[in-house]
Amino acid sequence: MPSAVEGETSVRTKITRMRVVALISGGKDSCYNMVQCVAAGHDIVALANLRPKNKDELDSYMYQTVGHQGVQLYAEAMGLPLFQQSTQGVALLKEQEYTPTPKDEVEDLFQLLKKVKDEIDVEAVAVGAIFSDYQRIRVENVCARLGLVALAYLWRRDQAELLQEMIDCHIEAIVIKVATLGLDPAKHLGMRITELQPYILKMKEKYGLNICGEGGEYETFTLDCPLFIKAIVIDEFETVKHSDVDIAPVGYLNFKALRLVEKEDVDPESSFSERICNIPVKTWLDFISDLNEDVTDAKDKLADHGDMNEETVEDYSPVLDDNSCLVEDSCTWDDTVMPNEPTSKSNESGWCWIGGVVGEGEDCVMATRQALRKLNTLATNELLAVGDLVAVSLYVRDMRHYTAINSEYLKLFRGNNPPVRICVEAPLPASSPIMLEALGYREDLHQDNKEKDQSCKRYTMHVQGVSHWAPANIGPYSQAVKVGDIIYVAGQIALVPGTMQLVEGGVRKQCQLALRHVGRIVKAMDPTMQLRDFVQGICYLLPQLPRGALLEWHVWAHRHNNRFEYEETGCCVGDFRVSIRRRWNYENNVSAIVCYVSIGTANSGTTVADEPSQLSDENLSEIMCYVLSKLLHQAPPTTVCNLRIFCKVGKAPTPCRIQNVLSKAEGFNIVHSIVPVCHLHSDLTILSICGVRHDRVKHL
Repeated sequence: MPSAVEGETSVRTKITRMRVVALISGGKDSCYNMVQCVAAGHDIVALANLRPKNKDELDSYMYQTVGHQGVQLYAEAMGLPLFQQSTQGVALLKEQEYTPTPKDEVEDLFQLLKKVKDEIDVEAVAVGAIFSDYQRIRVENVCARLGLVALAYLWRRDQAELLQEMIDCHIEAIVIKVATLGLDPAKHLGMRITELQPYILKMKEKYGLNICGEGGEYETFTLDCPLFIKAIVIDEFETVKHSDVDIAPVGYLNFKALRLVEKEDVDPESSFSERICNIPVKTWLDFISDLNEDVTDAKDKLADHGDMNEETVEDYSPVLDDNSCLVEDSCTWDDTVMPNEPTSKSNESGWCWIGGVVGEGEDCVMATRQALRKLNTLATNELLAVGDLVAVSLYVRDMRHYTAINSEYLKLFRGNNPPVRICVEAPLPASSPIMLEALGYREDLHQDNKEKDQSCKRYTMHVQGVSHWAPANIGPYSQAVKVGDIIYVAGQIALVPGTMQLVEGGVRKQCQLALRHVGRIVKAMDPTMQLRDFVQGICYLLPQLPRGALLEWHVWAHRHNNRFEYEETGCCVGDFRVSIRRRWNYENNVSAIVCYVSIGTANSGTTVADEPSQLSDENLSEIMCYVLSKLLHQAPPTTVCNLRIFCKVGKAPTPCRIQNVLSKAEGFNIVHSIVPVCHLHSDLTILSICGVRHDRVKHL
């Protein structure tokens, strides 16, 4: 399912003008994020701050507290109410994922924002996080519990560009704490970021210093910004040396006397948006203006690896060129039924595939409930918990019922790290309005591994804050799940991250933006990943997709894909041409294929016949055996293989016929799903088979 869902009741999914409480520390990042919120059209109505109790500064995992003596001046400088609360700064739960923990410092934030929400009408929280997943996860946890949207417009921005933007937008901030190699309290405390910027860039090259200081290398205090009607002046301070070691001394400024001064060029009665009208603030439009350049570059990179253009992104050139791949609305298969024999199989390395789970009955809610019960039962039989599922593919007959379907889905997937999901409309018969398949992974099988290999662990990215990076996932699914070298990405549609609205410009523009989301998500999961690491991709172009999107991308990737081999081959079976694109890694423990079965032999030059030849059961069995032999590539026939079979309505054998043939495929260990579709690779293609096997998790 694409990032962000429609139909959620607890939070907004279409970002419109909202009333915002801004979390402020006094630093440049929280101030600039407020500017970004105003530029995005939101109304900042209150400020919120956590301060240390009876101390100058806390070494908190979550909050900047140095300079807290000056934060109270922000209320008058901006003409807003300030909510403050004391914190002891104790991080009791230090794991990456957070669950509510009494007396943890995160609960102080919960109480603070709850107080704000109880007293005034707020819908969102502004937070200046840039790269800290630790902070982001905890703020999003608090926001989810309070039904608020997190606005984090600085998230995953290039830090050199971001620091320059702050300077260009007149964020006047001074350094008030240093704690890293390359910065000296005696030299750099009190310096403005405009003065220190060139030196910071040099220290980035020399020591790897975090340019914006988010890792605690340095902290700042903002004296003025475009939203202020008054500026802050420091009359007296003291320098406190926290540690006086030679390599990386730590020190900070302790404010003793501060005051506000009037700004002559600011009308006190002006709105925040009026105050930034002449400031060069980047908005969502700026962040999608280079889409053509991005995708041209991506196509060039694929061309550099000619084999990748064929398999990595399935037939995406026509999508970029015109609308020829869009399908007609009239496509039904109501004179048949879907096979109702779900299958599930696990392998020794912990991977488990579940396929062909059908929900029956004309009531889509009841059918969804039934399908999810079946999924849960099959997972349990394979010793999987719901939290072990990595990916779910959801096919629905009528996308107009999506909200009701998603409500049922949410009842099963309530955890912090749900699986990735794709959700598309398919021409299922009326008697079977929903079908799903899933992939799971049992991490506990590797707990006794003597090497304690971290590559066996499951990692999940579930970013719920609104930013300019990629669409927020405000729903029961994650952007990506990584196990070992394998990354599965949620289906992506072309939502503009900052607005959560579909990009304008037709199918070409939507394809470009959705592909950008895929690239950024994979890169965030693993910075070493490259475009060529995408192993297999499916582009869905359908009459009805979530949010009225024209297409949705579904991909998975494998790190070190340069160690993969590629083959494009095929054969003729009767009057049908079978084309296969295949990739497998040198270790032969990961393999993927895309197979097209088309009318007409390779040399016939046929067009679509009025009465095309029928694919017999014998022909279909021969094709399936050929496909599986290519997917296995010398692996034992008992190796678990997953097949997703797309069959063209009215041209291909019915799903029940395909099911019957597969049930007789002796000697193979198959989990499959059969999905009816309206259109495939070309007018001549009647079947498209996507196959995958993951024999084991790679141990680095």
